[in-house]
Amino acid sequence: MRTNPADAEAIERSLEIAGERRGDLTPVIYGRLFDRQPEMKALFWRDTTDAIKGEMLMRVFEAILDFVRARQYADHLIQTEVVTHAGYDVPPAVFATFFGLIAEVVEETCGPDWSLAMADAWRRTLADLDAYVARSTPVTA
Repeated sequence: MRTNPADAEAIERSLEIAGERRGDLTPVIYGRLFDRQPEMKALFWRDTTDAIKGEMLMRVFEAILDFVRARQYADHLIQTEVVTHAGYDVPPAVFATFFGLIAEVVEETCGPDWSLAMADAWRRTLADLDAYVARSTPVTA
């Protein structure tokens, strides 16, 4: 199921505004992730320059944009990454946390330019993303 084109436009616009206002959102997003999921910080012990976190976030933004538009790969990528990250002891719930943190930071960064259309688009997209994560959760014996 594809995202409503109006929702895709609202999400794209919110990301554009956030990028224009703050530039690199990496420190803010990962700072919040580590505040809410402190056990995740240890996984980045070698990333002293934020390069790995920055690259991962860039790929997440690209995946979100594909997810709300063409869905050429994002749905499969998300499912694959849930399984791959389980090997790093990253619980699937962290994905929902991470996507939600992105929406939260984007909303705050947009400030007065954040609209009801953006809020609704993000809410629906996060629910759709959560469904993909839930379907991808590895089964343990």
